[in-house]
Amino acid sequence: MSDSLIHSVAGAAGGIVAMSATYPLVVLSTRAAVETKNEKKSTLQAVLDTIKREGIAGLYSGLSSSLLGIAVTNGVYYYFYERSRETILNSRKGGKALSTAESMLTGAIAGSATTIISNPIWVVQTSQAVQTLPPDSKHAVKRLGFFETIQNIIAKDGIGAFWRGVGPALVLVINPVLQYTVFEQLKNFLISRRTLKLRTAGALTAVAVLSDWDFFILGAISKLVATSLTYPYIVVKSRLQAGSAAALKYKSSFDGLLSILGEEGIEGLYKGIGSKLVQSVLTAAILFAGQRRIYEFTKKATSR
Repeated sequence: MSDSLIHSVAGAAGGIVAMSATYPLVVLSTRAAVETKNEKKSTLQAVLDTIKREGIAGLYSGLSSSLLGIAVTNGVYYYFYERSRETILNSRKGGKALSTAESMLTGAIAGSATTIISNPIWVVQTSQAVQTLPPDSKHAVKRLGFFETIQNIIAKDGIGAFWRGVGPALVLVINPVLQYTVFEQLKNFLISRRTLKLRTAGALTAVAVLSDWDFFILGAISKLVATSLTYPYIVVKSRLQAGSAAALKYKSSFDGLLSILGEEGIEGLYKGIGSKLVQSVLTAAILFAGQRRIYEFTKKATSR
């Protein structure tokens, strides 16, 4: 099994673990992003309201499609990222660390491929996550399964609907580009600094190795930076993928940003950001730590 494929498998598995642990926050942030009413709720109140209206199951609407989505997304992303990384490193002489520009290029290639391939799955997941939003304050609509949601989307909007939101999703390739660039540069800095300390202390050939905790912290920091900077486009993408009437009027991603800004104010561009930041930071932290462990385990298992 090639190194890129092992990274792909480990990324998919790590993503499933991370998403499973934080999924209720995905539902809450997606619903908040899609909702056009200027209603302010704390994360705790949103959780309690959802449980009261739909039960615990309401916090896991669309979990199956989300796990499939994160497995495909991470698997494809890690595969293309590692292949691109190997190609760049093999094409030049020097160290085995990517520069900032190389990290961004690698992330852009992997992110674009991942977005185009996985967008249909995220359309289904977003539709499932918001389909139980009540048409009024008293009643919730019937929750549809994965295949029922696919049939419903095709019947209502046709095959093309599975690529709703692909425009802002491609713009959001900048999110993992930022995330992996920040992660890669922080990792390189930390390894260099610790290696220098080891060699200064007398271990002349020593190279520092990062711990699981290091990967957890670096993953959290990198995702915090990326999500904070790109969240308004996440709101536009969520509304388009959910097929909301207001979003379907957007002429472009930028027009969506301006429309939300004009109709809902600056707050509209950041609806659900609290739960999204907690969810995405925790997911990334668990993913980076978990992916490393799963990669090492799989590497040993396949090399026997």
